[in-house]
Amino acid sequence: MQQYPCIINYCRDKWDVAHAVIWARKCHAPLRIRNGGHNYEGYSNGNCTLVIDVSEMTGIDLDERKNRLYVQGGVTNKLLYEFVASKGYPFPGGTCPTVGVSGYAMGGGWGLSCRYFGLGCDSLEEIELVNYEGNIIKANRNCNADLFWACRGAGGGNFGVIVSMTFKLPPKIDNVTLIEIDYLQVSPEEQEVFLQTWQEWLSDADPRITLISRIYNSVNDGLAMLIRGFFYGIPDEAEQIVKPFLELAGAEYDFEYVTFLDAVTIIGSNYPDFEKFQSVSRFVLKDFNECEISALVKLIGERPEGSVFAGLSMYALGGRVSEIETDETAFFYRNAHFIIWLETTWEENRFKEANRCWIYDRFPALASVTTGSYVNFPYNELPNYLEEYYGAHASTLKKVKAKYDPFNIFTFPQGIWRKCQPPTPDFCEKGIDETLTMKSDDAAYRGFRYVRDQVHQRDLFQPPVDHSASQV
Repeated sequence: MQQYPCIINYCRDKWDVAHAVIWARKCHAPLRIRNGGHNYEGYSNGNCTLVIDVSEMTGIDLDERKNRLYVQGGVTNKLLYEFVASKGYPFPGGTCPTVGVSGYAMGGGWGLSCRYFGLGCDSLEEIELVNYEGNIIKANRNCNADLFWACRGAGGGNFGVIVSMTFKLPPKIDNVTLIEIDYLQVSPEEQEVFLQTWQEWLSDADPRITLISRIYNSVNDGLAMLIRGFFYGIPDEAEQIVKPFLELAGAEYDFEYVTFLDAVTIIGSNYPDFEKFQSVSRFVLKDFNECEISALVKLIGERPEGSVFAGLSMYALGGRVSEIETDETAFFYRNAHFIIWLETTWEENRFKEANRCWIYDRFPALASVTTGSYVNFPYNELPNYLEEYYGAHASTLKKVKAKYDPFNIFTFPQGIWRKCQPPTPDFCEKGIDETLTMKSDDAAYRGFRYVRDQVHQRDLFQPPVDHSASQV
């Protein structure tokens, strides 16, 4: 995805972030916020933008007496897992090691511990962010509670720049059971049986287990299926819990009793450093009938031109996720059975359009039997994306946006927009001089001010355009 920002500001602390927001306001510079840079549609980047990159803000600490974990805004899953595991703790984080914890948790946060500990956002106790004025504010259940509610499920980048988070620590553990089941060279009919088994099994599955299941069509394996997951218990018990899958023809399986860190490391090793793909996600709120299952299998029966992998993945929900009331956080789809994710992967750039069209053409069929989309697996072609991502919470989120970002300072193509007047010149100038002189001796900031002046002289940035009319 080729995008060219004018400036990338690598912030080292929350004051750097505050300076960057104030400077962008001064220059009418469109902002993007980046940590791990894993947004599937590239919304953490943009042409002619100022990218606030928090990836160097990687401080982590914990207080065992208070049962609290303190995480700066640039920490990744890998860094967090290594830290908590060294103290004997697990954490309900994501599966990809290089994903930023802030973006993960703000979007809800699905992971292989979610049915046991809840989504990533369910462990949040407090956030600290830089708001549209460049001020550093906190939000928790007692202070800015509406903002705290919105930031637990409404995605990153809508209300400010997250500079730190406080999480509740889960109980200490010794080991978990890592579950791996594979079925190679299967038939479409066997994939149908697999999907039926999946939804029947998930309806009353033990909450200590969280699985990903997948049917796929790849150059290397042909039609195939797999299961990966964690069980917070011993292998013998795990084997009994997933017995329906082991009874399917061709099952090859392994149950390893390993440390939590080993388990997340093994899962994370399956992610390539880079790949070209297009995908779309949906929530499943009901059981599929036989005809619907057959139609789902047919979605991946033929790969698009140039595709090396086409798959339909299922991410288990339920358990602790559904025990929390829908209105407790901005994550709306608490009652979904699972997330379903359609994807295709290619290697040569010339096949990009064919693969994108393949997803676009299949989306209506998938949408007809599903409801809403997961904001952490975004899709640029979604109609009515606010309602798709946030359901009935969309209207409340617009009100929170109006309160905490009245001038749409924090925007991106699928952000939460509101109709507003442009900021006044006095507001744009507010705080710029005193803020920049605070670090006048810092070489990095001297360079930053120089770039600011050059950009301002060349008029590279235009005042922000109000795109909110179609969203209100």
